[in-house]
Amino acid sequence: MSFLYHILLYFYSFAVSIFSFFNQKAKQWIDGRKNILQHIQSTVNLADEIVWFHCASLGEYEQAKPVIEKLKQHNPSFKILVTFFSPSGYEIRKNDPLLDYVFYLPIDTKYNAQQFLKITKPKMAFFVKYEFWFNYINQLKQNNIPTYLISGVFRDNQLFFKWYGKWYKKVLHGFTHFFVQNNYSKELLLANNFTNVTLSGDTRFDRVYENSLHPKQLPLIEKFKGNSLLIIGGSTWQPEEKILADYIKLNPEQKLIIAPHDISEKHLIEIEKNIQQKTLRYSKANNENITSTTILIVDSIGLLANMYQYSDIALIGGGFTGALHNILEPASFGNVVLFGPKHHKFHEADEIIAFNGGFSIANSNDFVKKIELILSNLNEYKTNSKNYINNNKGATNQLLNKLNNYGK
Repeated sequence: MSFLYHILLYFYSFAVSIFSFFNQKAKQWIDGRKNILQHIQSTVNLADEIVWFHCASLGEYEQAKPVIEKLKQHNPSFKILVTFFSPSGYEIRKNDPLLDYVFYLPIDTKYNAQQFLKITKPKMAFFVKYEFWFNYINQLKQNNIPTYLISGVFRDNQLFFKWYGKWYKKVLHGFTHFFVQNNYSKELLLANNFTNVTLSGDTRFDRVYENSLHPKQLPLIEKFKGNSLLIIGGSTWQPEEKILADYIKLNPEQKLIIAPHDISEKHLIEIEKNIQQKTLRYSKANNENITSTTILIVDSIGLLANMYQYSDIALIGGGFTGALHNILEPASFGNVVLFGPKHHKFHEADEIIAFNGGFSIANSNDFVKKIELILSNLNEYKTNSKNYINNNKGATNQLLNKLNNYGK
């Protein structure tokens, strides 16, 4: 089975290579890994006391960030090395001043894992949420390097827990400790004889809470909102954009921001065509024209997390495909959060529903009904949403306290 794992890795790399001729992200994935070990070796200072964090993409980095910040605060000599699997994480964070080194993760072969650890010699390693790279984690164990999973989530349908996945379960034995988000994950690990587990929660709560205390001010968005109720579509895809377009036809005076996940020109034009009234792109907005429309379309990245401070209700993308985007960011500012029905892999969605600070919707008609319900007692729903964040922060401190027990 290990042989098959390596065959699949090579097949995946080959497929991405072919795809890179037609897709910019795939090209970045391939180009970023060319001579990657040589690049790492020529960049890393061998005298540095390195702590390694591996994140699949940008979302996982947001979970790692509060841990990185606290770790550097208490240990200024540590140099933080972050690897990403995805270009969307690497390209955005490659120049992050918080980080000392940022690289693509070399493909998970035994040779690459051995060379990577030989070059970087990390003092300890952190993997975020779902990252279980077989060779890297086995090599970390063989080199007696403390290895932690943070904000982990486990489900009984994962390969480790299937009869045919026993070979892969070996990777779990490479972790010094598991810090998991929910009780189900903890109980599942305990049932499989992994007692080195702590229910710490999700470090994203700490991240979004801290950001909500000191958000970047966006004067144009503040002027756009004025004293009106503001609905925002965050990281939307076509299903959410259709729902918002349908809603605007019924409520043409409603102020609305759409921040799509895909900001390609083709997609932006599609959104504009579907909304049958005047819209304004954020890149074209200024103090003179910002109030000339009730619909603003965000055509740049990096703004959304701070835009939520001005909105009241957020429809978050990905809930109709099973890939729900971040609902904690809007909730941290007291937005009532809505999302599609395919959200059950994301326990925070079920939790915020139970907290009466968010709702699942099935279609445009359901969206209208939920908005009517929310507006009947808006302040209470907004308070519930914000309290959901406040009641779940603290995972970072709990994690660092446990690390102190391990002697770091």
